[in-house]
Amino acid sequence: MGAISIFLSVIGEDLNIAEDKLQWLVSAASLSSGCFLLLFGRLADLFGCKKFFLLGITWLGVLSIGCGFAQNATTLYILRGLQGLGPAAFLPACIGILAHGFPEGRTRTIAFATFSAGAPIGGAIGTQIGANGERHVVTAGLILVIFVLGQGELAPHGWRTPYIIALLVVGVLLIMIFLFWQRRLEDSEGRLRPPLMKLSLWTRAKGRFAVIQVIAFLECSAFLTWYFWSQLYYEDHFKLRPVFAAVRMLPMTVAGILCNVLVVLTINQVDFWVLIVTLAVTVFGTSCTATAALLFAIIHPGAPYWAYGFPSPILAVVGADFFFAAGTIFVAKISLPHEQSLAGAIFQTLNQLGTAFGLPISTLAHDGAAGQSCGDQAPLKAYHAAQWTSFGMAVLCTFLAGIFLRGFGRSGASEPEPTTGQLSQDVQDEKNVQ
Repeated sequence: MGAISIFLSVIGEDLNIAEDKLQWLVSAASLSSGCFLLLFGRLADLFGCKKFFLLGITWLGVLSIGCGFAQNATTLYILRGLQGLGPAAFLPACIGILAHGFPEGRTRTIAFATFSAGAPIGGAIGTQIGANGERHVVTAGLILVIFVLGQGELAPHGWRTPYIIALLVVGVLLIMIFLFWQRRLEDSEGRLRPPLMKLSLWTRAKGRFAVIQVIAFLECSAFLTWYFWSQLYYEDHFKLRPVFAAVRMLPMTVAGILCNVLVVLTINQVDFWVLIVTLAVTVFGTSCTATAALLFAIIHPGAPYWAYGFPSPILAVVGADFFFAAGTIFVAKISLPHEQSLAGAIFQTLNQLGTAFGLPISTLAHDGAAGQSCGDQAPLKAYHAAQWTSFGMAVLCTFLAGIFLRGFGRSGASEPEPTTGQLSQDVQDEKNVQ
């Protein structure tokens, strides 16, 4: 999934794709993945995690081959969109498999940290190989909203284009209908049928589950926005070949692996909830991502690589990887046994939607700055504007974490546990489904 990022400029040149439309090569897969994670996560809980894991990786492999044969931009957009269904199926299944396969405690934490380490390792392998090789209402609503965010600026009359306005209204309406229906199903206490997603899940741990999902959305938006535009900065502004751009981003991979190793080594010595608060979702982690974006927002071509380009990827991945590892453990901790894949799917959905949200918003900033500037400095100012957008989203993460997660220390370990009544009702709901 990450291999395409390093090759964006080359693909754009070969297939005649404008720079402001390259974002769809990344967003298309994130969009479809984010929209179907919730549905597939619930189905994995009901029909078996192994089935959805195998189905997802098979689908991803087949569609990856198809992308390799694409001869035009439209075909590649469609195939990338379909490709995202693979991770949507196997990511929540992975979390369900780990949650059921490891008892709660240090062993499970190590398993999840190891799982999280796959992101930087996979990203490194994907980018290096690429460089060296030169059902539900909710689903439709999310697709429409994210499509509008990405296409609004590119439509014939911009955001005033009639179909952009119409699709946005319909998308928001469908999401509201979905939420209303899920609330009604949950309030029926099994008389109708169990909901796809219990809205009460968002109130777990005194509402901190919802806060962490919002931070996941914004953190992923900030990180992927930084990553996308920093790659284009090297390849389009500096005219570096993909292999050399990938080498400049290599510190991110090393730092990401070390972050996950640190989680494994310290989890037995540091209280689990303190680890989440101090290393993952508070000021430290999110401010690292913000600082990374800030460095590229003020970078200038004459600056040495060691001043801006080297520390930026290290700082970016510290925030993202600590949060991903701890957030995955968090949702497993507060979920009932039959909710593991669903809770993981919600967390992954917010991550994927953050990717799809951040890129269109930063593209608006990029295009707006490019249109207002002239001369040789216009492209550089446009890149700066996109990175300032990433910086703003990361700072908002820091603000939310500092305000709403204060005091979430040792006492938090008992807060998420469901009551006996909740457990009995959930078990009965599961029996009704079966």
